[in-house]
Amino acid sequence: MDNLIIIGSGPAGISAALYAARAGLHPLILSQGMGALKNAERIENFYGVQPMTGAQLHTWGEQQAQALGARLIHTQVLGVSGFDTYTVSTVDGSYEAIAVLIATGVKRAAPPLPGVRELDGRGISYCAVCDAFFYRGKKVAVLGSGDFAMKEAEELGMAGSVTILTNGAPKTFSRPCPFPLDERPIEAILGTEQVEGVRFTDGTQLELDGVFIALGTAGGSEMARRVGAALDDKGNVKVDENMQTVLPGLYAAGDCTGGTFQVAKAVHEGMTAGLSAIQYIRNYRKNHHLL
Repeated sequence: MDNLIIIGSGPAGISAALYAARAGLHPLILSQGMGALKNAERIENFYGVQPMTGAQLHTWGEQQAQALGARLIHTQVLGVSGFDTYTVSTVDGSYEAIAVLIATGVKRAAPPLPGVRELDGRGISYCAVCDAFFYRGKKVAVLGSGDFAMKEAEELGMAGSVTILTNGAPKTFSRPCPFPLDERPIEAILGTEQVEGVRFTDGTQLELDGVFIALGTAGGSEMARRVGAALDDKGNVKVDENMQTVLPGLYAAGDCTGGTFQVAKAVHEGMTAGLSAIQYIRNYRKNHHLL
């Protein structure tokens, strides 16, 4: 079992990793890619550094953390579960740790389909673990084309039927998908007071009681909400002054906590989360008589 798993290798995650590594905790970083930094063509407002691209900052940060003893695995994270200790599921297997820091940023992809915004919370859902109970015995679909969508579909076991809608996007499943697939492009989500189905661009319709959005990969808020952490009214992960969520040993930092989407803010929160996690892990190991 690891001491600390950090999900994300951006400024928040790497900042936490630097402190944890220097404390001898050998943190494990699970990185899903560069995130928002890939869109930063020039960073020139970060203290003490020459102007650089976001890609350069990301690469140097990963190298710095590894040089201090952090371990880095590039993989897609599917979710977090647990309470006393945590399990992080990825497409390549699962990892267990005493504490977890969610630093994946925010999920900026949303389907630009008529009906999605209008029916949000009335048949449109972004969390299968949260809302599966309401669709037991009903006909639902998951909108997505990769492992995140398949994971959401697996959480909907109580539903009467589950179909994955790729909306014409290329399939990126890492293993055979056991669910019915409909690859046709979607024109709109149908319904007035509640989701009633989808209409495809060929004019045909599929009757549904609910549509779960699972595009791309799981974002920080989705992971936190699924494990039981609270979100604020804007959908950001709620944390205290130590960047800890309502669950002991589960932290969040960076863009997923809201506020300004700036490197300096993410680094500060990552540092705070890292220091807090160090103390939490030391107390946990002492109380559980772990060497």
